[in-house]
Amino acid sequence: MPLALALPQSVHNDLRKLLAFGAGVGIAIDAQSLEVVAARVRPSKITVLGRLSIAHFADRPAAEWGAEYARFLKSLGVGHLAATVLLPRREVIVRHLALPGVSGKDLEGAIRFQLDNLHPYGEEEIEWGWSPLAFGAVLIGVVRREVVDRYHRLFTEAGIAVASFTFSAAAVHAAIRLNGHGQASNFVALGRSGSGAVEVYGESQARPVFSAEFALPPARAASLALAELRLPPETAPVALEEILPKPAVNPVENDVSRNALPYATALAGACPRLAPSANVLPADRRRANSRAALIPTLILAGVALLAAAAVLVWQSYAQRRYLAELNAEIAKIEPQARRAEALDREIAKARARAALLDRFRSQTKDDLDALNELTRIIAPPTWTNAIDLSRDMVRITGNAPQASPLVKILDSSPLFGNSAPEFIVRAPNGSGENFQIHSVRKAAK
Repeated sequence: MPLALALPQSVHNDLRKLLAFGAGVGIAIDAQSLEVVAARVRPSKITVLGRLSIAHFADRPAAEWGAEYARFLKSLGVGHLAATVLLPRREVIVRHLALPGVSGKDLEGAIRFQLDNLHPYGEEEIEWGWSPLAFGAVLIGVVRREVVDRYHRLFTEAGIAVASFTFSAAAVHAAIRLNGHGQASNFVALGRSGSGAVEVYGESQARPVFSAEFALPPARAASLALAELRLPPETAPVALEEILPKPAVNPVENDVSRNALPYATALAGACPRLAPSANVLPADRRRANSRAALIPTLILAGVALLAAAAVLVWQSYAQRRYLAELNAEIAKIEPQARRAEALDREIAKARARAALLDRFRSQTKDDLDALNELTRIIAPPTWTNAIDLSRDMVRITGNAPQASPLVKILDSSPLFGNSAPEFIVRAPNGSGENFQIHSVRKAAK
């Protein structure tokens, strides 16, 4: 049993906080710039190490702004980190899919089975990723492979190691669950994207995740989001930065209220196992962070595993004890159960014998009915010298002025059908035709 299921939710959140060790670099791709945020996560606090804006990256040589990025990470002491990249919203098709009752190991197969119906790209090659949501749902992102190849090639030319390509809904969803900060639902949060548009994120029981960008006044954007989430119109929106874990240390250049997405992306990349976000980058292209950064997490994970093992050992002992008591009770009533089974077998045999006798009793009547029917339909001057009657067939041998019509006469009877002559020959003495005809007996109605 997973530890998350075995423990109360409050204990589970506290455990997530204890395991929250890591650091991440988030890169948000805007129309004219790359917004970079580096953050360090610890159980007691979150520290934003720095923020960098790389302007006009599309018009500059990749090596030039790649070197600027490398100097920025080196100055913060996190040059070993691989980045989590937030793809532009227009490049990603985002869907959420309800899969109630599907086990965790079968989720990916269930998504793959429906994948062709989740995007409009037809026969184009795609890349996709998913992450779990509440209420038995999953969040899915689908991107054309050409887009993934283009951005991966761009960052490779710049010398930037990339661990993940994700999208805004997945990044924000993961960030707010990073360290048990909050699991609240039924809210709408508003922020500003890099382009100045209104960034909207919300959650509700009717729709686990809603994320959109509107070129509208904030009040109108909030109203549309509340309708999509099926929340009461009077629900007051909150600021996007308020639902994210609040950093204890935050440089002045990192104004989360102006653009919270790079910060959320950095948090999503800091502890991907605790707060997974959908990753559309193929596994063979992903770069991992330094293993040294995982040592605290591994130590605490070992402690958690020991605690889980203790719980499992106690459960195993309790189950064995319960099983022994159950076997003792079974042993007490087993003789009565065996006697009941023997009586059931005897009753079944008696019923079978009675049914067999009933069938034999009915056979005599059926045979007499068949002979009576033959006597009725084979009228003089036709005569028979042999009638061979079996359970499913009758064979008639005799003489008639004309034997061929007997086939139709037999088939017209409710007791016979599928009649056919075996032979019809002229009688040697010239008195009609000798015949032998067989017919299938029908079940009596």
